[in-house]
Amino acid sequence: MDRGADDGPWRLGLHLVALADHALSALDVRELARPAMRQLATETGETVTLSVAAGGESVTVEFVPGVGSVVSVAQLGRPSVAHATATGKVMLAFGGVPLPQGELEIFTERTITQRKALAAEVKSARLRGYAEAVGEREEDLVGLAVPIIGAGSRLIAILGLQGPESRLTEKRRAAVVPALLEAAADVATALGAAPR
Repeated sequence: MDRGADDGPWRLGLHLVALADHALSALDVRELARPAMRQLATETGETVTLSVAAGGESVTVEFVPGVGSVVSVAQLGRPSVAHATATGKVMLAFGGVPLPQGELEIFTERTITQRKALAAEVKSARLRGYAEAVGEREEDLVGLAVPIIGAGSRLIAILGLQGPESRLTEKRRAAVVPALLEAAADVATALGAAPR
């Protein structure tokens, strides 16, 4: 440790700060996210997912199933489609990933297929702090997703919520977004990010 120029209180030396950063990066984001994920699943009744960046896309690494009579089942290791899922849109909005090139694959009649419409959707997600996809990859499946932002404003992971459209109506989505944002902030804080 170093002392200040005025021989005041001790402060961490630069090498200790670097060691602390290395230790934080080794923490398992899944382990730290589980408490917030469980609470969110209990509070909303919907399935909660955790995704991380891998090769320019987001991949589901953990999920907590909802408690509703009809629940969405997430698949571990399944990559998100950038233009047709909420987590994919968060990846585009906050992960520094460019918009997909070429033709956008159609999954349902509500899949975004025009790059201009996708760019507007990504901009909207960036401005409001979350993304949504309503029946865009799978019929009747609604997804909401928010970024988990770490130190240096870096995207660490993506927290998502998904369920049937019959329950996740527009009104209900608006009602659960604050809890989703709060859960993501809790995970970011557990990972050492300054409170936002």
